[in-house]
Amino acid sequence: TLALACAHWQAQAAELGVQIELPALQVAEYHRPYLSLWLEGADQKVVGQLALWYDVKKREGAGQKWLKDMRTWWRKAGRDLSKPADSYSGATRGAGTHKLTFSGAQQPLAELPAGRYVLAAEVAREGGGREVVRVGFDWPAKGADPVTIGQGQEELGRIEVRVKP
Repeated sequence: TLALACAHWQAQAAELGVQIELPALQVAEYHRPYLSLWLEGADQKVVGQLALWYDVKKREGAGQKWLKDMRTWWRKAGRDLSKPADSYSGATRGAGTHKLTFSGAQQPLAELPAGRYVLAAEVAREGGGREVVRVGFDWPAKGADPVTIGQGQEELGRIEVRVKP
């Protein structure tokens, strides 16, 4: 039980850092993409939602109707969520590199058992495409500050996942 308590404390102290690149696309009409960021277990089932960027300021929740364009996320978890989810919903973001940090003491990381997980990122853009990138990582960290990297092809650029012990 002491080993279990130590592992739980270690996970609570850990931190998950995500750096996402949204490339600048040379298109006639550019719309900021909607983005969903979630965690999957080894069985590919969703174990937690980290971020959801969409047009949260449209009147009467009109921005929500385009969430289903992120088809993979929508089928796995999106259709069952109540929106907006205050803990992780936010406005869309433009091209550039965006950094997010999640504490091991916060949900969904606080109750995540030690193991191998996948961070999934999906974007969909009006008048554009959609793309999903998955990046595997160990939770909590095995070793000092490991980094894993994924790479999108068009709608997503580099995605870096860093787990700090």
